[in-house]
Formats: sequence, C-alpha cells, structure tokens
Amino acid sequence: RLRTVRELRRENLAARHGGYRQDAIVEGTSQAWRTVKTQIAQVAPSQAPVLIQGETGSGKDVVARLLHAHSRRAGGPFIAVNCGAVSRELLESELFGYEKGAFTGAAQAKPGLIAAAEGGSLFLDEIGETSPAFQVKLLRVLQEGELRPVGSTRAIPVDVRVLSATHRKLEDDVRAGRFREDLYYRIAGQTLSLPPLRERTDFDALVAGVLRRLAGVPAPALAPEVATALRAWPWPGNLRE
Repeated sequence: RLRTVRELRRENLAARHGGYRQDAIVEGTSQAWRTVKTQIAQVAPSQAPVLIQGETGSGKDVVARLLHAHSRRAGGPFIAVNCGAVSRELLESELFGYEKGAFTGAAQAKPGLIAAAEGGSLFLDEIGETSPAFQVKLLRVLQEGELRPVGSTRAIPVDVRVLSATHRKLEDDVRAGRFREDLYYRIAGQTLSLPPLRERTDFDALVAGVLRRLAGVPAPALAPEVATALRAWPWPGNLRE
C-alpha cells in the first residue's frame, strides 16, 4: 500500500513537470537545423548524459524533449526543471526530496523530482546557475546512481538519464571555479550546440509554420514590407521571441 502511494505521488510529479508540447516543435529546413536533427538521431539512443548549449530561446527545451522521445526511455517520464527559476535553497529539496521533519515545515516526507523521473529523463535547464553544494550531490547521482533525500540517512537507487542545458560557457565557469570540473565532464558525455535564429536560413519557413498554427490552413501570407522587417530584426530572443 505504501508503495502504491509513492508511485501515485511520483506519477503526479511527472505529470506536472513534463507535459510534452507538440506545437513547440518547428521543422526547420536550414543546414544548421538539419545538422542538429542528425545529431539528435545519433545521440538519443545512448544512455549517456547530454549537455545542450545555446543562446536563450534557441530551442534547448524542445531538443531535450526530442532526445527523450527518440530514446529507449520514451515510455518513461520526462521531468523538466529550470534551475535558474528555483531558489538555491529550494532546488535541493525539490529535486532530491526530503524526509518528515528534515526542516521547519516538512510535515511529511516528499519524493523529489529525480525519483519522479525514474526510468525516464531528467532535464536540468540552466544548470550553470546551480550552487557548488548542489553540484556535489548531483555528481553522486551520476556517479553512483543513487540519491539521499534531505534529512535521510539512507541512499535510494535511481535510474534516470540526465539532460542538461545552459546558455553559459561552462568551460569558462570551470576555469573560474564557478562550476565543478568533474561534474562538467559527467554531464557533457555528449554535447549539442544549437544555432541562434539569426544564423538560420529557413526563417521564412519558420514564420509560415507559426502562421499555420495560429490561423490554420490556408495560412495568410505576410505583406512584403512585414516580411522584410522581420528578416532584418536580429531576434535576440531567438525562437522563443
């Protein structure tokens, strides 16, 4: 019975932090995007961790979901966590879970998001924003395949594939002492670099895809002056913008 309750909690966490968004995928035709898709097809079947690098809004979340969808873990949960959007104090308890009484307000034990990703993929967006203390604990998960909830004395075995993403140059952070070198080499078992929108040659096709989703088929055509203005914009927010 206790096991059933834990499984239900884990499934609930997976549902809240997953949510595969089909409309987020835009089929690009540029050589840069075709290269990314080829790399996804090559890397997805592996069990190795993947580090996705790219500017903000360049599609790192979409690529992580594609990696999961085309992996052997596709039938398992996909848990996405933005490490930069959660306070450093809360991130550890959110991911590792905690025992009853571990801290003030911990009225009952709570499983973490890593456990919720059991048998699936854990996507850590903006991993470069994490604290050194958190990095040590994540390294243990990758090295030993186990985690220790906050306030617990026992380790729990876990089977997850870690996908990470960052807009930062982690190599520079490693040299500056802001990111652990041993963790960097663990999460970067495979690396994917995403091109910014300004370097893609399939802009018109991307705009047409957005119009189809907004207006249906047939989609309206852009006025020539609008199309020219859109092509001239540098798109600092990339695909998200």
